[in-house]
Amino acid sequence: MTLPATDTTVTYPAGETTASATVVHVERISPTRLAVLLDTTPCHPIDAGWPDQGPDHATLAWEEGTFEITDCVVGATDGSELFIGADIPVRRGTEGWAFVVVHLVADAPAEGAPVTVTVDADHRNALSLGHTGCHLASLALNRALASRWSKEVAPDALGSPSFEAAANESSRILERGSHDVYRIGRSLRKRGFVTEGLADALAEIEASVNRSLTDWMATDARVRIDRDGAGLTDRRYWVCELPEGEVSIPCGGTHAASLGELGALRATLELSEVEGALVLTMTTGVTD
Repeated sequence: MTLPATDTTVTYPAGETTASATVVHVERISPTRLAVLLDTTPCHPIDAGWPDQGPDHATLAWEEGTFEITDCVVGATDGSELFIGADIPVRRGTEGWAFVVVHLVADAPAEGAPVTVTVDADHRNALSLGHTGCHLASLALNRALASRWSKEVAPDALGSPSFEAAANESSRILERGSHDVYRIGRSLRKRGFVTEGLADALAEIEASVNRSLTDWMATDARVRIDRDGAGLTDRRYWVCELPEGEVSIPCGGTHAASLGELGALRATLELSEVEGALVLTMTTGVTD
């Protein structure tokens, strides 16, 4: 059994949807599924640590035929054992560990075999549009809520107090959209977030978010992914050239190449109370 000593090379940050690769490890993890590690892959995997963007839909092909990749997950190995998803016992960057993209399939060739990986480009594009929209909506929400802070907090990439960083409890990238949940509890109020009158102001806050989104969509600003390297754990950044300046946000997902690809983007806000805390949800959707 051979396990890699270096991270998987990933090409999805550059928008790639196909790749020729070599099988470096095959391991049966259930009666019906094999874990396949490749030297390089265009497949975006789901990360159990922050599962905002789900896995690509893809196929694995070799001389025996073409097989569906039923799931694609971040894994890690110390050279003696493969850990998958939530079972990974260490943080990224831990010395002596390699982080890998695990392709789950029903059948696989032997280690060393050449294969071709093909990603469903339509599904990838839908998620990329949703992820780019999610970043824009978070920036717009931060701006719309900026006056509600009574204390100084860390700013976002545009200089607004980052409500996103302080309150985000979960984020999910949808096809052509996103869904974010923000918890507004006692700790956030202690940090200076003012909740008085929030419910009454919600409609105007939503309108402010959508005004920002409309203005940004009209610019057709360019989007790119900057990265420190080609490995799975190398830092990557979503960069967008907005009128206010170039924005850079750490991000491991996939994205549109320009805001014009999104067409129009709209956000809706809802406020509820759960276990004594206010919960703000923001859902975005892309329309042509």
